[in-house]
Amino acid sequence: MNKKLSKILSILLPLSVGVFLVIYTYNQFTPAQFEEIKGYFKNADYTYIYLSMLIGLSGHIARAYRWKYTLNHIGYTSPFMVRFSAVCVTYLMNMTVPRSGEVSRALVLKRYSDVPFDKGLGTIISERVVDLFLLLFCVAGTVILQFGTLKEYLTQTIPYQNLIVYGICCVALMGGAILFYMYSKNKWLLKLKEKISGLMEGVLSVAKMPNKWPFMFLSVYIWFSYVLMFYITIFAIPETAQLSFGVVCVGFVIGSLAVTFSNGGFGVYPAALAGVLGLYAIPKEAGTAFGWLTWASQTGLIVCLGALAFLVLPLLYKRK
Repeated sequence: MNKKLSKILSILLPLSVGVFLVIYTYNQFTPAQFEEIKGYFKNADYTYIYLSMLIGLSGHIARAYRWKYTLNHIGYTSPFMVRFSAVCVTYLMNMTVPRSGEVSRALVLKRYSDVPFDKGLGTIISERVVDLFLLLFCVAGTVILQFGTLKEYLTQTIPYQNLIVYGICCVALMGGAILFYMYSKNKWLLKLKEKISGLMEGVLSVAKMPNKWPFMFLSVYIWFSYVLMFYITIFAIPETAQLSFGVVCVGFVIGSLAVTFSNGGFGVYPAALAGVLGLYAIPKEAGTAFGWLTWASQTGLIVCLGALAFLVLPLLYKRK
């Protein structure tokens, strides 16, 4: 019962926050401002939106192609369409239950390519470790480029006192969990350690595999495609078309964090982008419209590809 309740809350709480932000944001607009926002949607140049979606598709393809290197290194193969479909399912599932996509991706690989779940999940975790470092690199570069403005935005939106308290609690809990993991002899924990050993084989595969440089090149391209996809979208609206690359990086980082800590960024993503673009004298109406255009195009791509993956996989491949 507790697991079921926890799963329900993990879906409803982020979604509730998104709904609240949508209602709260639009209650701030007058009818005239709301009409202006609709005008931005009507007059936007959707050529740039479609181009950004095409670039996003190339990033998904690169992620699926990159996966073969870690799988080959631990002695497994999988057809490209299975890997690509699994990647598409990952993004779609993450919009429902945060971080459930990685588990779903490993399950798809086991079901259609007979790759053991723990080893497949290990390769996915190894990719996520690399992605985390690249995200941190993007954050660091953005902080350097836009330190003054970013500091102003963060101090206005994040209570430092609360972050310090939360940080201390997290460190204490993490320390207790590590000690429990190291010294406990519980049967379920011993089984967990066996599973983790399988995961570690996948995690360590990146550093040891012979094709690590093509893997890293594709990793860099994946994040380059994310930034380029976001950058192309600014030209859809005249008010954002003149933004500098530094401002684009700030918006990209804030948007990425909004997606990471919510159900696909619903409600949170447009509000966060409107807030950060307001620091650069972009009208709130234009910033809100830009946020929704960007979020809707990225989400539409994910939903379409994920739905196609669910339909196509059973037709092309038999379950193992």
